[in-house]
Amino acid sequence: MVTLEILTISMPISVLLGIALGTARVYGNVIIRGIASAIVITFRGFPVLVTLLLIFFGLSDFGIYVPPFWTAVIGFILCSGSYQSEYVRGAIRSIDIGQSLAARSIGMTKFQEVLYIILPQAVRRAFLGITNELIYLVQYSSLAFVVGVPEMFAVTKTFNSLYFRPVETFTTLAVVYLVMISVLVIFFRGIERRLAIPGIEITTK
Repeated sequence: MVTLEILTISMPISVLLGIALGTARVYGNVIIRGIASAIVITFRGFPVLVTLLLIFFGLSDFGIYVPPFWTAVIGFILCSGSYQSEYVRGAIRSIDIGQSLAARSIGMTKFQEVLYIILPQAVRRAFLGITNELIYLVQYSSLAFVVGVPEMFAVTKTFNSLYFRPVETFTTLAVVYLVMISVLVIFFRGIERRLAIPGIEITTK
């Protein structure tokens, strides 16, 4: 199923992008912070639909052709990752500065401090926001049809145009999305239990 292929690729990469952008906006130098901020502001400001159309049609004006499948993947990664980065950035800011001072006092470099002390806690604190964004990603994956990707919504729409059974057709599609999201929620709750640390709330609802 094309929808699952898109989600399988875009979800983990969007999480990595979100962590990278959120970290860069806190710890990067002026140039890195500027680039990361520009990416986040741009793709949080653009609707997902507009992002897909710009990648697919806009880049073609410069002689760059991005296939529909990869247009959807890239667009979803950029949009979801940008939103996730704000949760990560907020989580990093919420960590007590005393932990950074303690890390420096035992001779840890800035890189070691961020990698081993700050990020593990930040990801836990941002977990709820990140998982919510991944659920939103599943929901707006249906927009891939606008660039010609034969995902679930496009197939359902074609089926309905042939047999004109809108109630049954789109109810079935809604149930499929509900099942997918329910499976994701169960999966995220399993991760939540493994990440749980007393005193740090990361509950997935």
